[in-house]
Amino acid sequence: MTSRKSNISFFNSYTVISKLKEWWFEMKDYIEERVLALADYILTNNATVRAAAAKFKVSKSTVHKDVTERLQEISPSMAVQVKAVLDLNKSERHIRGGQATKEKYLHLHRQ
Repeated sequence: MTSRKSNISFFNSYTVISKLKEWWFEMKDYIEERVLALADYILTNNATVRAAAAKFKVSKSTVHKDVTERLQEISPSMAVQVKAVLDLNKSERHIRGGQATKEKYLHLHRQ
């Protein structure tokens, strides 16, 4: 009777492991799709990490990890293109910040 019980336990463990593997591969596919969608959005719109994060409802950290680390494994050529856009955005951020401040104060003084 004990051996029968252990067989059932083994079967249940095998089923759990199989389900976990299915879940893992489905999750991996989902992450790859997100990475490619983020990269495409950044390239198409010259978007910042912040804008991409807002659009896809994920954190800036997730976007950054996706397009710098994970994209390199999935599509190295696309990773180079995305890096160029992000580097350009980074080099222009001080200008954008100044423009946003200027617009804010112009808007406040018009009222």
